[in-house]
Amino acid sequence: MKQGSILAETRHELLDDIAAHTATVLSEHGIDAALAEQAGHAVADHLATQWRGATLYIPSDYRHQLTKRDLQILSEFNGRNHHSLARKWGLTPSSIYKLLKRTQDRKFERDQGKLDLGDGLA
Repeated sequence: MKQGSILAETRHELLDDIAAHTATVLSEHGIDAALAEQAGHAVADHLATQWRGATLYIPSDYRHQLTKRDLQILSEFNGRNHHSLARKWGLTPSSIYKLLKRTQDRKFERDQGKLDLGDGLA
């Protein structure tokens, strides 16, 4: 299979998944199934239009999930429990050090009034 064909297939699979997931979430919130499906396709079409031509990489630790987890890890951090946090959260101690540094830096920047990320850091 050619590289272009693989990328096109992946792109279509991504947009189909976005449409389907959006429809599922809306249905779970009481929206009529036909309207939810229509909204799902509208979201996928919007993303395709707004991001056309872009090459994106979506890391496994995307920001939304990461923030909630990071805040929990930061709240459990006592200054010397890097290794136990790593075991608990399925990360390496090195990842915990980096995560804590990044989270503390973001918290410091927010507290200094430089940045309002809307990510729950207080």
